[in-house]
Parts: sequence; C-alpha cells; structure tokens
Amino acid sequence: MSASPVFRNYAEIILDGLNDEPGHPVVVAGTRRLTAAEFRSLVYRMARVLRERGVGPGRTVTLLCGNLPETIAVRYAVNLLGAHFNHLYNRLGTDVQAAMMADVETHALVVDPRLAGRAAELIRAVPPMAHVLLLGDDPEDVRARGDSTPGGLGDDLLALAGKQPGAPLPSGARPDDLCFIRHSGGTTGHPKGVRSTFGRMQAGIALTRQLFSGTGRRDLVCTPLSHAAGFIADGTLSAGGTVVLHYAFDPADILATIERERITNMMLLPPLLYQLLDHPDVEQADTSSLRQLTYGGTPSSPVRISEAVRRFGPVLQQGYGQFEAGAVSVLSAAEHDPNRPDLLRTAGRPVPGVEVEIRDEAGRVLPVGEVGEICVRSEQVMEGYWKSPGLTAQVLRDGWLHTGDLGLLDAHGYLRVVDRIRDMIVVVGGHVYTTELEDFLNTHPAVRQSAVYGVKGDSGHERVHATVCTDPAVAVTADDLRTWVSEGRGAMYEPDHIDFTEALPLTDAGKPDKKLLRRRGAQAGNQLT
Repeated sequence: MSASPVFRNYAEIILDGLNDEPGHPVVVAGTRRLTAAEFRSLVYRMARVLRERGVGPGRTVTLLCGNLPETIAVRYAVNLLGAHFNHLYNRLGTDVQAAMMADVETHALVVDPRLAGRAAELIRAVPPMAHVLLLGDDPEDVRARGDSTPGGLGDDLLALAGKQPGAPLPSGARPDDLCFIRHSGGTTGHPKGVRSTFGRMQAGIALTRQLFSGTGRRDLVCTPLSHAAGFIADGTLSAGGTVVLHYAFDPADILATIERERITNMMLLPPLLYQLLDHPDVEQADTSSLRQLTYGGTPSSPVRISEAVRRFGPVLQQGYGQFEAGAVSVLSAAEHDPNRPDLLRTAGRPVPGVEVEIRDEAGRVLPVGEVGEICVRSEQVMEGYWKSPGLTAQVLRDGWLHTGDLGLLDAHGYLRVVDRIRDMIVVVGGHVYTTELEDFLNTHPAVRQSAVYGVKGDSGHERVHATVCTDPAVAVTADDLRTWVSEGRGAMYEPDHIDFTEALPLTDAGKPDKKLLRRRGAQAGNQLT
C-alpha cells in the first residue's frame, strides 16, 4: 500500500519557488528591494524565533501591520509553522480590534512600529498574551511625527531573527488545520471571524493565479494586505513575480509608481479607481505597462468604468467575491465594452468550479431575471465562523453559502449584484436598491461618485440619503439631483436628503463607509437639504 503524499502548504511552495531566481527582486517598498534569497531567508529566520515562543498548530498570531515586506514574511512564517494568523484592519477602533484579538485567543501579537501607539492601547485592553513582537525599531519618520515609540512594548522580531540561521524549515501544517481567521464586518456587534484551512488556502492561490494571470507579473499593492490584496500578492509570488508595496493610497504616487516600476497588475476598489481617474496627473502618466487592472469589493458605476477603459485601455477586469465565499464571478477585460453599459452593470459569469443560484426567503431557486439572495457552492466556501455555530448554520445550509447579497442571473448567465440585503432601504410603498440609485446618480454630468444609504426617521421608516462628489466645473444643487432622480427613476427613489462632499469617507479596505454616513445622517436629525 503506497504512502499518502506529504502535504506541503502554500508557504512552503512559494518559498521553494523562490529558489529558481535567488537574485530576483520579489518585494519592493520604496527604495528597499528584497531579493528572493533575502526574503526566503527572512521567513525561515522569523519562523525559528516564533517557534521558540511556542507558535505552532492551534496557536493564533495576531498581526497589527501595514503594507511592509516584513508583514508578508511574518505571515508566511506563522503558516509555515502550522499556526494561523489574524490580520487586524488598521482603521478600526481600539475597542473593535481588542474584541477581535480576544475573540481569536491571541498567543502572540506582531506589531508594525508605525502602529506602536495603537498596540500599547490594545495591550492594556486585551487579556494578557504570551508574546508581543515588533517588526524592527521605531523608524525615524515615525519619531519625527511624534508617534508613540515601541520601547518597552515587546521584543524586536527582526533583531532576533538576524541571529537565527536562514536554512529551510519543514512545515507543521496539515490540510485541515486552521490557516487564518479573517474578520468580515466587525465595526458593530460581535466580529464575524471567517475560518479557513490550509487546504482552502491552497485552492484559493491556485484560482488566484488563474484569474490574475500572466508571467513576469509586477503587482502594485496599494490597498491593505489584510484584505484581498494579500491573497493577490500570494498568487504573484507563487508565480515568480514581484510585489511592489505602497503603505497608503495616494493617486499621484500610484501613477508615478506604475510608470517607474512598469507595473503590470493592480487591484483597486472602485472609489480608489475614480480617484486615479480624477487626478490631474492621469493624462500625462505612462500606464502602458498595465496588463490587468482588477476592481471590485463594492458596486461600480458603468459610466466611470467606461471612462477607465478609455483611459487605461482594455485591461480592466471586475471580480466579485467574499471572504466567506471566495471568488464567485469575473467580468473579463474582453467583456468591458464602453458601449455596453448593460454588461458593465453585471459582475460577470461564475468562475470555473463555482455554482451560483438565486433563492427567495424560503430557499426556493428563482428563475432567470428575478431578484433574490445570491447563494454559492464551491471548494472556496469557508468552513464556518469562528466560535459561532449558530451564525454558521444560518449562512451555510446543505453545502450552499447564503451571501447576504441580493442579485439576479440573466439569460446569458451573467450575475448582477443588486444590493446587500442589509443596505436595501425600506420606504413607504416599497424598497430602494442603493446600488441602482447610485448607478443612476452617477450618470448625471455633475456627479463623479455617490453613496446612497438609509437613515430611520421619527416614523420608523427609513429615509433615502445620498452623499455626492461632484465635478467642480459643473454646477448642480440638491434640488437639481432630486428632480433628476424623480423624473428618471420615480418618486420612490427620490432622496430625502442630499449632501455634497469633496471625497467620500472610506473604510480600511477602500469601500464607502456607509455606517459612518448613516451615523452622520442620524445626527443631522433627518433634516432635508
């Protein structure tokens, strides 16, 4: 009887692949360029330090880290040892981050020195953990800003790693072991921790390489590694490419980096893509190296996407998915026809291996063209929520994940995401789909971007609110836009309140922060503009 094949987790596979070209720069951050050999050695040395501190299968390492080369390296080191990581979203409040850390039973906290002040707050708020480790000493630019220094918080992981050998280290992971816990939501109530195994991670990277294809990839990561950008970086490194990191999103810097580093691939949420399009440098920037510009994560405007296709060329690709569901559907670059807004309103077709059904509240499958909840079945679906069997049972039924998104499938198999169930606005006489109203507002010549959300009034019914970014060169009033909506979409869709802003507030991931906008709307007392 032949022995079962030995499982090699994704971190091992990526690190082994870095042997092929040891001098090739694989991670770039500003003036820093880590070669394949340097990055590989760093991971193994970090892993040895973590192993000495009891990190292994069943242990949680929480990361409070921004977009640094060491962030990717320490994540690989954690997973190499068979442990699992929890990467905190940096813009969440201290109380929410503390709840997440306590929820996952953090054994060790790894801290980006730039976030030392927040780390100190968390250490005071969370039950004692075994270890706190910093990714180096406090950089000079942090001291210059007057931020809290990491002195006394914990040990310097990089200094300790420098004393360790950089030879390969075998993995302790098995396919069914927990690889990561990644929180979905969490800005209100109990955070939902999505559990994923090493087996699911392997399949995810394989699919990522398929969807974000191409040899010689130079991937610009300018959204947080704690979100989808981290998975795309894994796919790039596994394909022998280079990951170029930006610590924060700045459209001028992004355009300059595309030109300087000859970036081939990048991913942006639509609001960030619009910022790129609206920046004065966009017309002069050389973006001819781009082969694939992926967008997704929040609804997009066909008007703005058409504009992006005309500016950047036939390189745009839309992806729809969730942490719970994995990748669900893709609208390819070939299908991005500026003259087909009907197609640009869709999220494309399901990716290979993914089944999609539209179901009503009773769980019945709806026919083509009818709106219901998007339900997904594939190998990418999560194992469940961390320590939440009741919530898991609500969303995972008979192998199908109920996404909480409303949508429909058309006669050609294209999926259209209509709204989040929780974002749909219930008004007198019916309901308003926020994405449809945003889409319509964005067709107005003066509107560059909009966010629509519901705010409960004194009667208990929700009022339709809209926050709008406009083109400074085109004059428009709230009454103009209300009339535009009433005539074009009907009185039910007419916003009760419209306010104007230069930029929408965004979440850590780059999505419009509708929870913040709802709070502001409630504080304003639902007064009409």
